[in-house]
Amino acid sequence: YYSILGVAKNATQQEVKKAYLQAAQKFHPDVAPEDQRKTAEVRFKEVNAAYEV
Repeated sequence: YYSILGVAKNATQQEVKKAYLQAAQKFHPDVAPEDQRKTAEVRFKEVNAAYEV
């Protein structure tokens, strides 16, 4: 899960939250170009799952 968010295993809670917010914004399906929405949606779900854990 840490690799999905792009943080180290010893990252603080603030670092994890910051990485999550950046990734969620980057991969949000509404922001992605139309031809990449399906891929972005899958990636967005992965990011959300990683953050919830």
